Amino acid sequence: MMSWQIHGNCPPISSVGPLSGGVDGGLNIVVLFTILALTVMYTIMRTAEFSAQDLERVLKERTVCTFEQLADALGTHSRMTVFRKLGVLPYLTSYSHRGKYYALRSACQFDVSGLWGHRGIWFSTDGTLLDTSKRFVEQAPAGYAAGELNNALHVETRQTLLHLVQRQLIERERISGAFVYFAWDQAQRQRQISARGRIARVAVGGVSEEVLAHEVKAAIILFFGLLDERQRRLFAGLEALKTGRGGDARVAALLGVDPHTVAKGRIELLGEDIDPTRIRRPGGGRRAAEKKLHDPGKDRGDPQR
Repeated sequence: MMSWQIHGNCPPISSVGPLSGGVDGGLNIVVLFTILALTVMYTIMRTAEFSAQDLERVLKERTVCTFEQLADALGTHSRMTVFRKLGVLPYLTSYSHRGKYYALRSACQFDVSGLWGHRGIWFSTDGTLLDTSKRFVEQAPAGYAAGELNNALHVETRQTLLHLVQRQLIERERISGAFVYFAWDQAQRQRQISARGRIARVAVGGVSEEVLAHEVKAAIILFFGLLDERQRRLFAGLEALKTGRGGDARVAALLGVDPHTVAKGRIELLGEDIDPTRIRRPGGGRRAAEKKLHDPGKDRGDPQR
C-alpha cells in the first residue's frame, strides 16, 4: 500500500492499490500522474501569491532592508523566491557590510562621486565594492594608496585592491615605500604616476614629502601651544572636521589632548555655538575662592607688614 499527501486544498489520497497490470495498473498510473500535476500546479499558484509589490512597499518604508526583512515581508524564507521577486525591481545592494543591505535605486541620493550613505551603510552607482574601487582608481588624477581609498569609500579596501591587481584590472607601483594603485590603461597610468611623482618629489626647496609632513606637524604643535583654551578647542575641532572619519582620535593623538576636547570643539563649530568674548565654556575654569574678611584696623602699625 502507498500513501500520498497533497498540501493546500488538495484532499489526501489515503491509499492507492498495487501497481498491477491491466485496468487496475492503468488507473494507478493515471492517479499518480494526476497527483504530480496537482503538486506542480499548487507550487506555481503558491509562488504567484508572493508579490514584488510587497518588497517595493517595505523598501520604501524602511529605505534600507536586510534579506531577512524582505523575506518576512513576503512571508517566505526561500532565497530563490525573494531574489526572483527582487529581480523585477530596480534595486542595489550595499558595497559596505559585505552587500548585506538592499535599497531601491530611486531612494539612493548619490553625491557627485556616485556614493550614497545611509546610517553608515554605503551604496554606489557601480553596485559592488570591486567595481566602485576600480572606477575610483581609474579616475583618480594621481592614483590611490589603500589608506586614501579607505577614506574616500568609508570602508576597508586593501583586499579588494589586491583582487583587482590579481585580475589585471588595475596596476600598482611602490612609491616612497608604499604601494599606490593606478589604472590598467597604460596612457592613463603614466599620467597618474607622473602626477604622483610630482607630489612626492620636491615640495619646498627640495624637501621630500615625508620630511615636509614631519615639519608641518611640528609647526602645527608649536602654533597650537600659542593658543588659549577656547582657541585650542576650536582649532582641534576644525582639524578633526578636515580629517573626516576618525578625526577626533587622530587629531587628539597629534596635539596631545583628550578626544572629548576635540569633539567639543567640532560640535561648537558645527552648531555655531561660539562666543568670541569667552575663553572657557560656561561653567569652565576654577571656582571663585571666597574673599577673606579683614579687620580694617588689624594691619595698622608696622608699615612693612
